[in-house]
Amino acid sequence: MSINDLFKALSDENRRKILDLLRNGDMTAGDIAHHFEISKAGISQHLSILKNAELVYAVKRGQFVYYSLNATVFQEVLKWIIQFNSNKLEEK
Repeated sequence: MSINDLFKALSDENRRKILDLLRNGDMTAGDIAHHFEISKAGISQHLSILKNAELVYAVKRGQFVYYSLNATVFQEVLKWIIQFNSNKLEEK
């Protein structure tokens, strides 16, 4: 995971909304698209960026691909933020 890919993925409001939707459980791209007024191709592009940043998993079940959150990445980012903050406190 590149930190730049992560922040790029999180910089878009639609991608953040997709992540919020996935907090409730796995969804297909079609399920996700129902919550937006953009094309399914647009949703697929957003999902691709989220996958590249390793924020979501994609698992094929039958003819559908289900997307789910990758909580590990969020844990790593929180550790990084806490570590960054700890370093700042130690410098004082």
